[in-house]
Amino acid sequence: MKAEAGDNSMINLSVQQVLSLWAHGTVLRSLTEMWYWVFLWALFSSLFVHGAVGVLMFVMLQRHRQGRLISVIVVSIGFLGSVSGAMITSAAVAGIYRVAGKNMAPLEALVFGVGQTVLTLIISFSRILATL
Repeated sequence: MKAEAGDNSMINLSVQQVLSLWAHGTVLRSLTEMWYWVFLWALFSSLFVHGAVGVLMFVMLQRHRQGRLISVIVVSIGFLGSVSGAMITSAAVAGIYRVAGKNMAPLEALVFGVGQTVLTLIISFSRILATL
């Protein structure tokens, strides 16, 4: 996937380059670039959190007869929900930046992507405590 920058140079949008913050000194100008970078950070931070929780659930429920299956189902549904939410909010952030005429630095994409996951965790834990 490639996108065109303002100076007619091409910025490669590979996953490895996004996650390594490859584009030092480069700004994200187009809507698709901004959405892609923010979404990838949200995706991989959510994958990290759900993976860690999944391993913890699997270890804690390993002796339970149906615990392993329940762990896989709960983590899968939680991950799919957070990824679909991340797609929408990443598009909203990129759209607001684009409409405002601002460029996005790669580090801003990192903050927005990981921030989405952190906010999801905070909201999830606050809702659990309210049900007790």
